Amino acid sequence: MTAVGIEVNNLNFFWPNGEQVIKSCSLQVPKGEFWMLLGTNGSGKSTLLRLIAGLLAPQSGEVMVSPPVGFVFQNPDHQLVMPTVGADVAFGLVAEKLQPAMVKARVEEALGAVNLLSLQRRPIYALSGGQKQRVAIAGAIARHCDVLLLDEPTALLDPDSQLDLVASVRNLVKSRGITALWVTHRLEELNYCDGAFLLEKGCLVDTGEAERLKQRLMQVHH
Repeated sequence: MTAVGIEVNNLNFFWPNGEQVIKSCSLQVPKGEFWMLLGTNGSGKSTLLRLIAGLLAPQSGEVMVSPPVGFVFQNPDHQLVMPTVGADVAFGLVAEKLQPAMVKARVEEALGAVNLLSLQRRPIYALSGGQKQRVAIAGAIARHCDVLLLDEPTALLDPDSQLDLVASVRNLVKSRGITALWVTHRLEELNYCDGAFLLEKGCLVDTGEAERLKQRLMQVHH
C-alpha cells in the first residue's frame, strides 16, 4: 500500500454567485512524488489548488494533507514580504518560536537546497523572477513542509528559467521526500513529473502517466 501525501475526496466548490467551479473531484498524490495538475485557463486548477491548501473551503468533500503545507503563488511578489532573501525565508518561521541559531540553520539549509545560499543578503528587488520563485520555495522548505503546492510558478519566467525551476523542484521533491502538486498548462513541463491530472471545467477527466496525457492534449491542440 503506497502512502498518500495528498488526498482529495469528492470535493465540490461553488462561487457565491452559484457557479460550480469544482465538481465531485477526487485525487491522490503518492507521498514523495511530484505530480502536475493540467488544464486550460478557467478549468479550475488554481481553485482546486487553493482548496487543497486550505485557502478556500469546499461546500462538500474532504481534503487530507499533512501540515505544514507550502504554497507558491504564480507571482512571487505576492508572497515575498521582507526586504532581503534571508529575512524573507526566516519570516515564515516566526510562528514556530525557534531559537535564533535554529532559524539561521533552517534558512541556510533551505537556501542551499534551492542554490541561493550566496544571495542570502541580497535585496528581493534585485532578484530575477526565477530567483524570487526559488526564495518562495525555500520558505516552504525552511518550514519543513511535507507538501508543496505550486500554482503555475513558471508563468512569469523566460523559457530557460522555466525548465530550471521545474528540474530543481523535481530534485528537491526526490531528495527530501516532499509531496508536490504543480499546476501548469505547459506541456514541456510534463517531462519532469511522476504523473498528472487533467481538469476540464472543474471535473477530473484523466489521471496517470504524463506521457499519455501529453499525447492526449497534443491531439486536442492540433
